[in-house]
Amino acid sequence: MRTPTRRTLLGAALAAAGTGLLTACSSGSPGSSDSMKGMDHAGMNHGPTSGSAGTPGTAGAPGTTGTPGYLAPNGPEVAAAEAARKPGPERKVALTATETTLDLGGRTVRSWAYGDRLPGQEVRATLGDTLAVTLANHLPQPTSLHWHGLALRNDMDGVPGLTQADVRPGASFEYRFALSHPGTYWFHPHSGVQQDRGLYAPLIVEDPREPLAYDREWVVVLDDWVDGVDGSTPDAVLAELAQGMGGMDHSGGSGNGGHEGHDMPGVSGTGSAPSGAAPSRMLMGARSPLLGGDAGDVAYPFHLVNGRLATAPEAFTAKPGDRIRIRLVNAGGDTAYRVALGGHELTVTHTDGFPVEPATTQALLLGMGERYDVLVTAGDGVFPLTALAEGKNATALAVLRTGGGAAPDAAVRPAELDGRLVTAGQLRAAPDVRLPARTPDRTVRLELTGGMAKADWAFNGRRYDPAQRHPVVAGERVRLEFRNSTAMWHPVHLHGHSFALPGDGPRKDTAIVLPGTTLAVDFDADNPGLWMVHCHNVYHAETGMMTVLGYRA
Repeated sequence: MRTPTRRTLLGAALAAAGTGLLTACSSGSPGSSDSMKGMDHAGMNHGPTSGSAGTPGTAGAPGTTGTPGYLAPNGPEVAAAEAARKPGPERKVALTATETTLDLGGRTVRSWAYGDRLPGQEVRATLGDTLAVTLANHLPQPTSLHWHGLALRNDMDGVPGLTQADVRPGASFEYRFALSHPGTYWFHPHSGVQQDRGLYAPLIVEDPREPLAYDREWVVVLDDWVDGVDGSTPDAVLAELAQGMGGMDHSGGSGNGGHEGHDMPGVSGTGSAPSGAAPSRMLMGARSPLLGGDAGDVAYPFHLVNGRLATAPEAFTAKPGDRIRIRLVNAGGDTAYRVALGGHELTVTHTDGFPVEPATTQALLLGMGERYDVLVTAGDGVFPLTALAEGKNATALAVLRTGGGAAPDAAVRPAELDGRLVTAGQLRAAPDVRLPARTPDRTVRLELTGGMAKADWAFNGRRYDPAQRHPVVAGERVRLEFRNSTAMWHPVHLHGHSFALPGDGPRKDTAIVLPGTTLAVDFDADNPGLWMVHCHNVYHAETGMMTVLGYRA
């Protein structure tokens, strides 16, 4: 990631296009049926198995013996879907999850990471390859790998207790699957709040017939950081947040437990912690109109670009006039980032791996788990790439250098951050990736419920239970209707599929749902198995805002 590569690719340069008028959080029309009717609650063995997790298709992983009424994660239907992808040449990768010391740029912390770098070493493969990744677990806890955004075989999706057994300390597991779509992706654990340590890295699937033309490529990973700072760990943050705010909710809220306790007159910053303990990381008073009000739960001490503090930023070098493809990934746990490159406009070409009709903008908003690809034509000089932690009064920084000059100040805030901003709902999918028009066969209605007062985040008022399934049938067009009745925004993520935003909107796997709004998205049920749907705020997910879509047998 830190060594830029020069690429000359086929195709004409994209012409800049105006943005659309769609909104990411507009309501869709209801579908023809409601999957909540007659829902099955068939149980299964969700407990981890002892020893080393197996190779693809072996016994021992949850669901491998089948769940009554639902397809198993390694059943014959899953194998058939994988064979239809026509797995190609093997791309082997070895990953070691380990405790290590990380240098954030003049500040060292103890954390967990893949090897000794942050982010982990970028994995790059080609469309059609078979990715074969061996994960060795040298951590003191079980772990896993989720391949965020990929439509892959279900038993490789990396969700312990649902699609595989935990990878125990001292054990290893081989993830092996075909790469069926090019784009910008990333991977991280789906085990507790491990993602909010240093356990993440980008995955780039290149298109051998890449239609874009550009000279250089820059992969930019954004992250909020707390691990190892003044005794803090993500597990301690989760424990603090899980206690809720109780009597601190003085807003007279909406009766749903919302997030109102963070919006108390005259309150800002963090709470307090007992003497000698790690400081409180509970955030209060963070507000953002872009996010519909409350911006987040966690007061992170640092915000990073490619693992570096703003006081010691990564510098990407290019020549004036170079056309640069920037692949942006938000790997944060609780922070949306507003991103701009000083002195430049951005041409958005992709979101979540899928092409869109080109749109020019000065700034972008990325929720946790979202990715955007943009093209820029580099000016002459030194320019800040700034990621504003939306609503949290903090920034992360990297530098584009094409000539001489002093590096920008760590606190620089380019004017473009407050300029024209594009959100996902203003984009339109490229014509060749639009879902064909079709009336949904089924509507799955998921109400986002709960709040910070009781830390009872959930779907439909029910915290995560892996035995609860929202049934779908292979071949259906499925509408997911997310109604956010909480007082906070949520980036919702669907595993194993991409969905379409309304009105020929972009194909995505992660989308922001603002408070008080409904977002209806459609996808084709073409990848059999058991698939998670969850909020990609890691602390909301771990306190209950997760559920499962299950393909019926």
